[in-house]
Amino acid sequence: MKKENLSWILRLIISALFIVSAVAKLYPSPYFAISTFEVKQLYPLGFSEGFAPYFSRILIGIEFALGIAILLKDYLKKITIPATILLLAVFTIHLSYTTFVSGNAGNCGCFGELIPMTPVEAIIKNIIAIGLLVWLFKLVPADGKSNFWLLKSVALGCILGLFMVAPIRPVEKVVEEPTSEIQENLGIIVDSTSVLNTEEPKDEIVKDTVKKVEEKKTEDTPKKVKSGYEKYFPGIDTDKKILCYFVPGCDHCMDTAKELNEMRKKDKNFPPIYVIFMNEEPEKVPTFFEFAGTKFPYKMIDVIPFWTELGTGRDTPGVKYLWNGNEFKYYDGINENKFNGAEFKKLIKKPYSELKK
Repeated sequence: MKKENLSWILRLIISALFIVSAVAKLYPSPYFAISTFEVKQLYPLGFSEGFAPYFSRILIGIEFALGIAILLKDYLKKITIPATILLLAVFTIHLSYTTFVSGNAGNCGCFGELIPMTPVEAIIKNIIAIGLLVWLFKLVPADGKSNFWLLKSVALGCILGLFMVAPIRPVEKVVEEPTSEIQENLGIIVDSTSVLNTEEPKDEIVKDTVKKVEEKKTEDTPKKVKSGYEKYFPGIDTDKKILCYFVPGCDHCMDTAKELNEMRKKDKNFPPIYVIFMNEEPEKVPTFFEFAGTKFPYKMIDVIPFWTELGTGRDTPGVKYLWNGNEFKYYDGINENKFNGAEFKKLIKKPYSELKK
């Protein structure tokens, strides 16, 4: 094979690698994906909450730019290939340190949520890519007449494009008070403009609810503990509850919420469901509940507190099964530990004597 043909094959492979990596970091939505990248990759390195949104967009823009620049002849050998190798080397050092400190667990974020990849897998991928770039460097001839302004325009255009696709917005303080426990147990959602509408007298509803609560108290139950979620939902540490961690624009979160609602409609004793939303794209909350088929009591918290509450190594959607504040099951993400409806239905029916084994 001619050197020229081989060099073009290598350039196409490397270009595709960088462009796919950049696009994947915008999946499933730019705000959610970039925020996830910031929290998992930048904040642990010491980036401030104010600077990280700018740096993340610049970095992803550079990935786009390198994916395009590798196909151009301008300063290919002097700037583009060395810059690409340097970027991969920095990523590899960071991933090696992360693996040493935290182990080979979770998604490294190299391809966002689109293609989950462990740190070790990403390191191997980067080493192979660096090898291909070194090979390409030896194959291509010395740079001829080059247009620096073209290269500069590509870089600036890609970076500005990221800021246009996902402009930095001030954090909106959005809080929704939870629905009362009695309303939630009855499957009734009300707000300030709605009226409780039922054929039974209200006092009969309350009596029936109190009776159910008293019956539950006679069961073998775990000792009540403080879960730490009372600050969001008063009363959540009493009896069986379900706490979810969702992102308004996350398709997997919407599917999980819908599945939980379907399960609740079929089981009158299904535990009440509460939601903690990440404060990203809050305008999508109504659409989220419309898709789910109901409105759950929820609180919306900022990005960093959300990921802190979710837990290190965890991912959305998160679903916790709580009983008197005790955590008996925690589903998260879309891989091995993702929410399992069939398993969960059996789990919430189990008596405490079986759960504590």
